[in-house]
Amino acid sequence: MISRQLKLKIIVAGLLAASAVAGFAQKYETIDAQAYGTSTQMGKTARISLIIYQYSTPDDQKILIESFKKGQNDGLANALEKMKAVGRISITGTLGFDVSYIHETKTPTGRSIRFVTNRRIAFGESYWNTQSQSFNLTAGEIRINDQDKNKSDGVLYPASQLTINKDGEPQWDLRINPWRLNNVIVWPTGEPK
Repeated sequence: MISRQLKLKIIVAGLLAASAVAGFAQKYETIDAQAYGTSTQMGKTARISLIIYQYSTPDDQKILIESFKKGQNDGLANALEKMKAVGRISITGTLGFDVSYIHETKTPTGRSIRFVTNRRIAFGESYWNTQSQSFNLTAGEIRINDQDKNKSDGVLYPASQLTINKDGEPQWDLRINPWRLNNVIVWPTGEPK
């Protein structure tokens, strides 16, 4: 006869195993795009891949807004650092990094996906204490046109900071020029590529 305590252990182990299998079966959305340099980066290209585990909640957005109001760009960066990853972005030549905030908005022709996360500060930037460290965010927007896939596009701000302009509105200040995104491919929901 199995003891009551052993039965409980078997049930708990079964529940843990079932939740682990459910976690492995989670489906992700993957969006690939070709990034084209602008202005001083003209002629340079890279591939980006955005893997979306889930979209951020309205509560996440409220946290970021309040953090920005209290501490401007640094407050926003600190709040992003504390959030769990909701996706991952990789750019040709990098290992990629977690994305802390991803928001989807429906549009008349499809949808717009905006994201922001902390930028990896390079060793040289940190060692030499360069001014570029203040541009500690990576952000972007991908506009998906479901009616005409060739019209899907976007923009990537690889090194940026969020500031308030003279009209009191938030704006992105950039360390380097934005990258234009084209050739957007949305992979069917499934396992990450």
